[in-house]
Amino acid sequence: MTTENLTHFDAAGQAHMVDVGAKPETARSATAGGSIFMQPATLALIAQGHAKKGDVLGIARIAAIQASKRTGDLIPLCHPIALTRVTADFAIDEAANAVHCTVTAECFGRTGVEMEALTATSVGLLTIYDMCKAADRGMRIENVRLLEKKGGKSGHWLAD
Repeated sequence: MTTENLTHFDAAGQAHMVDVGAKPETARSATAGGSIFMQPATLALIAQGHAKKGDVLGIARIAAIQASKRTGDLIPLCHPIALTRVTADFAIDEAANAVHCTVTAECFGRTGVEMEALTATSVGLLTIYDMCKAADRGMRIENVRLLEKKGGKSGHWLAD
């Protein structure tokens, strides 16, 4: 792969912020997901709401939403985006001893919201880790990835 295929590099191979000024504003959305795996006892603490630091999933939801709004500050070449909606959902999976996180970010703008959804998912899962690490330092965050995106020139994309 050459830098020709990467939009964040100019013709000389130097990093730059992509110019989206001439693009039309359209409705855009992206959904990302990921999981955190843990010991059964740790999952029980989360499910029962007995973690020492409080409502783990409620705080993780707020952290995910907050992170989506800060993505432009965290990812160097990411545009700041005026988000119109962000949802962060968490599902307890007792069979896998996991919590699955799904985030959808939406905007009406000139560039997509994939990075906002991915950042929010990552921070939501990291918040669960932070809140439960005293009980289980071996938790694993896995499979953070884009699940779907809509809008813009490339249209609709859905993960396999």
